[in-house]
Amino acid sequence: MRLIEVTRLGLVDYTDSVRLQNAFVEARKQDQVPDQLFLLSHPHVVTFGRNAKKENLTATPALLERLGIEVHDTGRGGDVTYHGPGQIVGYPILNLAPDRCDVHRYVRDLEEVIIRVAVDYGITANRLAGFTGVWVRNEKLAAIGVRISRWVTMHGFALNVNTDLEYFNLIIPCGIKDKGVTSLQKLLHRSVDIAEAESRLIHHFSEVFARPAQELSLEHESVQVVIYDDTQPTPQYLLLRRTPQRGNFWQPVTGRIKRKYSETPLEAALREVAEETGLEGEVQDLNYVHSFLLEPTLMNKKPPRPQINREYSFAMKTKKSPVRLSEKEHCEYAWLSFDEAFCRLIWPGNKHAFELVRRLVNHQ
Repeated sequence: MRLIEVTRLGLVDYTDSVRLQNAFVEARKQDQVPDQLFLLSHPHVVTFGRNAKKENLTATPALLERLGIEVHDTGRGGDVTYHGPGQIVGYPILNLAPDRCDVHRYVRDLEEVIIRVAVDYGITANRLAGFTGVWVRNEKLAAIGVRISRWVTMHGFALNVNTDLEYFNLIIPCGIKDKGVTSLQKLLHRSVDIAEAESRLIHHFSEVFARPAQELSLEHESVQVVIYDDTQPTPQYLLLRRTPQRGNFWQPVTGRIKRKYSETPLEAALREVAEETGLEGEVQDLNYVHSFLLEPTLMNKKPPRPQINREYSFAMKTKKSPVRLSEKEHCEYAWLSFDEAFCRLIWPGNKHAFELVRRLVNHQ
């Protein structure tokens, strides 16, 4: 019997989620992986489906920037929607062939999964004639937008659990003007445990699609440390440039967590700073943990399947001074202003960590 591998990813930047999905879609088409279900959340983001009308985003660019909300076009069906904290996003990567090659059935099955989850919480949720998604009376509890290529699926559903529904006021959700949005929290008048809701989704997904679910843990974990000196007239941030063999891009201090030695993220952060820079300072947890696809071209050997990494983020306050580089990994370093450093970063997770440190510096 075909199984579904399930991975709880936690927070994933929207751009990273597209890269991850694309990699697993190709791997699924080539039978390098079984069917997948990724459960995660996104930072604040507004996404447009293929048929979306831009006027359904009612917020101004200035307001979106002030609120830290990104905007992305996507390849899914549907109109405009919002993703953010407190929401469970599900991305199934399924091969519907040979027995489920029916797009409408697939969407109805996704709706059925969420309807059953709602029942677990004592909520009567339904389909609404003429509209996709799951509804409680005239309010949408979960949005669905999918893309299918050679019968392999991507994108999926977004279930509002503890979502701040005020953010939906920035858009006309799904382009529907006369209906609202709701969440489990609003309906139950209490906060709902995200992990519990994910477990219910996994259970009912396995039931509806008649495939056993096998939960996976991530094999790769790392840290990033943003090193800064705020005693200068203009605060300075340290960037390291990877060697050409390792990508030739700029980044903060990064490194793998040595789990076989039971190393904690904080211990890994301190060790990596010492090994890569020789600097010492005050380390602070940024409380930012995110997951992303490991770029296969940057790995020592080509893995048999796409690899996912979970990264823990820290800041270290120190005095600007010469850096002792680890020559196997880095070929250059630079102390830069925030704007100069930020422009050199290429990965979303690095950029978000730098934004968090800038806020930290501005409030000290």
